[in-house]
Amino acid sequence: MSERTTREQTSAVPRTADHPLGPEELARVVAADIPAGSYVNLGIGQPTLVANHLTAEHDVTLHTENGMLGMGREAHGDEVDPDLINAGKIPVVETPGCSYFHHADSFAMMRGGHLDCCVLGAFQVDVEGNLANWHTGKPDAIPAVGGAMDLATGAKQTFVMMTLLTKKGQSKLVEQCTMPLTGVGCVSRVYTDRAVFLVDEDGLGVRETFGTDFEELQELVGLPLRPAAG
Repeated sequence: MSERTTREQTSAVPRTADHPLGPEELARVVAADIPAGSYVNLGIGQPTLVANHLTAEHDVTLHTENGMLGMGREAHGDEVDPDLINAGKIPVVETPGCSYFHHADSFAMMRGGHLDCCVLGAFQVDVEGNLANWHTGKPDAIPAVGGAMDLATGAKQTFVMMTLLTKKGQSKLVEQCTMPLTGVGCVSRVYTDRAVFLVDEDGLGVRETFGTDFEELQELVGLPLRPAAG
């Protein structure tokens, strides 16, 4: 890659924060990207934070696999009702019109293609949009697939929210997933603390970066990247 090409790519990708984003900051970015009128499921872990940044003006209806439609943000103090929890067992509040149903009906909604989007965590995402987020593949690892396979397959779009690097400094964006797959070709966007990536037939595009620039990001990921809008 020529120096001129590198400069052009770097300038084409905006650096929208001067530091890597924390979980709440990243959740705010994800929330802002969810189209109005969407029915959305938030996976366990970081994705649950997205609920705290959705308001009535966003016009987004949250679904949980444990049988709730119209879930609100995390509950605090006197708001806490032990019977009102999300799939991660975190107390939440209701929104007007909230409804409840058997978890089998909830899974039917997921499997029937009735969700516009799901936001999931991940161990790995590869350049073909394959997702690995339920098992590391190690013999002593505890399987925890939950509803992830149903969501990744049934939702119209799958967004991933994760840190870009593992604790050992390895990129979670990879050429090919080496861990057991959750879904095949399902991921369209990856939100990380360092950048937002778009996944399509051309591979990985970078929409914006946080606390880094395109060239530094390229070194961290170690995969071909290109500027992307949208």
